[in-house]
Amino acid sequence: MSDRARLAEMIAEARDVVVFTGAGISTESGIPDFRSPGGVWSRMSPIYFQDFVRSEEKRREAWNRTISGRAGWTGREPNAGHRAVARLVEQGKVSVVITQNVDDLHRVSGVPPEQIIELHGNATYASCLECGLRHELEELKGPFLERGVIPACRNCGGIVKTATISFGQSMPEEPMQRAQEATLACDLFLVLGSSLVVYPAAGFPIMAKRHGARLAIVNREPTEQDMLADLVLHDEIGPVMSQIVKVN
Repeated sequence: MSDRARLAEMIAEARDVVVFTGAGISTESGIPDFRSPGGVWSRMSPIYFQDFVRSEEKRREAWNRTISGRAGWTGREPNAGHRAVARLVEQGKVSVVITQNVDDLHRVSGVPPEQIIELHGNATYASCLECGLRHELEELKGPFLERGVIPACRNCGGIVKTATISFGQSMPEEPMQRAQEATLACDLFLVLGSSLVVYPAAGFPIMAKRHGARLAIVNREPTEQDMLADLVLHDEIGPVMSQIVKVN
């Protein structure tokens, strides 16, 4: 039996599948990953949360990146991998998609928002760090480009930042709690396109395995958790998952 057939069988046998996605599922949509040559952090240094809050210059640089789209995180279309995951959610096979990505492509592909847990936030909108009010990027774009106005909250005047989790920023408690609950409830934990080096997020596959779930990893490169997995495919996510959905 091929590895793809084994993965299809594991999904078919599972009662509750949790899908965990990283940058690798979105590279097929043209969104760069973070650490590989040509990735985001090889082209620009990350702006730490404390520096963003403390420095107007850093906030301006961050908003320059956001408005110009230099990071390349938004504005792309879902690929075959996203669509296959959405299909498995629609079929009732996948209960929750936990993602490290900020590109919003799982929602765009058709996964209901309530079944998506965004561990690192979402780059397609902004929020106030004081009161939490949501701000749409399109509303902030004009004043910034035309008059250089750094976004401030229209409600309380607080600092506004894209709704992503930056280096040095605390992980959001509610998504982490939801992710833990889903991880402990599943009987198959499926990793798609994550290098599994960023913690605490990378701890969820280990948690699932220790709690009795089967663990499958689909990633182009080896990960440090491959030795823990019941099945590992070093392959392209789109073709693999498209074939799985046809089987199921």
